Parts: sequence; structure tokens; C-alpha cells
Amino acid sequence: MAFLEETAKEIRKDIVKMIGKASSGHPGGSLSSVEILTLLYFEQMKVDEKNPKDDNRDRFVLSKGHAAPVLYATLAQKGFFAKAELENLRQLGSMLQGHPDMKKVPGVDMSTGSLGQGISAAVGMALAGKMDDKTHKVYALLGDGELQEGLVWEAVMAASHYRLNNLIAFVDNNNLQTDGAICDVMSPFPIDDKFSAFGWNVITVEDGHSFDELRIAVEAAKKSEDRPTVIICKTVKGKCVSFMENNAGWHGKGPNAEEVKQALAELEA
Repeated sequence: MAFLEETAKEIRKDIVKMIGKASSGHPGGSLSSVEILTLLYFEQMKVDEKNPKDDNRDRFVLSKGHAAPVLYATLAQKGFFAKAELENLRQLGSMLQGHPDMKKVPGVDMSTGSLGQGISAAVGMALAGKMDDKTHKVYALLGDGELQEGLVWEAVMAASHYRLNNLIAFVDNNNLQTDGAICDVMSPFPIDDKFSAFGWNVITVEDGHSFDELRIAVEAAKKSEDRPTVIICKTVKGKCVSFMENNAGWHGKGPNAEEVKQALAELEA
């Protein structure tokens, strides 16, 4: 457990540093999903950083593509590419753009950006795996605000229709989007009832920053025999940085030098 916690701390520090250097990016939703990616890449998923295109690897799709910094920091921490590359976030010509590009970034399985597109692609990847008798899993991470997209529910319906038990989706349920609380902008609640009505196996994690709770949920999801699973994770936007926590204003802006210094001091404490 200590290893995962230390790894999550390093990923958070890299998120803050890279977005601060770029003066642009999405820190809130990146910090809220750190534990989910840490558990997947450092414990649960079958991936090989030395062979990122291995046909038998598990796949991960960041459907909330604007949270690219958490994926970049995780992949760099895992060794898919050098950490120094993180300093080039959102720079002209860099492989690390504001949304993940599967043609440029080692370890990125799907290019994402337009909300709802990622989960749709993940459904297709899971269906292809089934048709080819593959044993790998497909994981996807959605934002709760992303559930406002109609495209999401077409994909959810298809996943159930084709009984894709090899698909495990996460919802980063931090309750905030760029314009405020998601229930005020356009409520997607009740999330669990909606997925259940579409035929999914639904698991709720009350603390989406608890590795123990996340692990139990993933292990249970892997045992689903004929349904896709969604793990709804209750999280805190901007987790572990006091002035970013539960603040919609940090959905999509970079911290200045002084704010980076304060954030890193808090993460080191």
C-alpha cells in the first residue's frame, strides 16, 4: 500500500508541475482521478512499458480526455516515456498535447477529447476483443459531467446488448464541472440507477481515493459473467491541494509559480 500511496503522490506532483509550467491544463479532474489510474497501472492492468503495443495487453481509454495530465504523469511514472517529456505539456510540436494522441504518445490506446467519444471507442475495443476470443480487459474513465452527453448512453446501451463483461468503466464522480455543480448545470443523477437500467453491473465506491475500496471494486468487476461493469467513484476535485479542492474554478486553468510552490509544499508535507 505504501508503494501505491508514494506513487500517487509523485503523480500528483508531476501534474501540478507540468500544468504550472504550461500555464494551461486541467488540474482539478486530473487530481481527482489519481488513485484510479495508479491502482490500474501499478497493480491491476496487464501492461508492459517496454512493449506498449503488445496485442494481449489490457487497454485503457481516458474518455474525459481533458484530464490528460493524469494519464501522462502515470505513463511517465510507469516508464512508457521519460519524465522530462512532461515539461513539454501543451508546447508546439510536443507529443503531450491537451488531449491524448494515440499516434504520438507511447501507452495511449485511444485518442480522446470530445466527451463521450472515449467510452464509445472502449465499447468497440471490448467488442472486438470478444469477437477475437481475446482475454484482455478494456478499462475506461469517464467524468460525471461527461454523462450529460447523449453519445455516452448509446455506448452504454451497446455494451449491455453485447454482454461485454470484459469492459470496466469508472466514473470520476467529483460533482463539479467547469461551470459549477453538475446537478445545477444538467443533473446526470441518479447515476447508479441509469447504468443499472441499461443492464450494467453497478458498483459504488464511497471513497474514490481509497486503494482498498478501489481494489475490492475492480476484483468484483472482473468476476462479472455476462455484463459490463461501471465503478462509480466518489472523489474530490483537486484532491490533496487545499486551494483547488472542491473548487470548480480549477477545472481548467494552470497555477502560477507561487501556487505551484504552495501545492508542492502541501504534497510533500
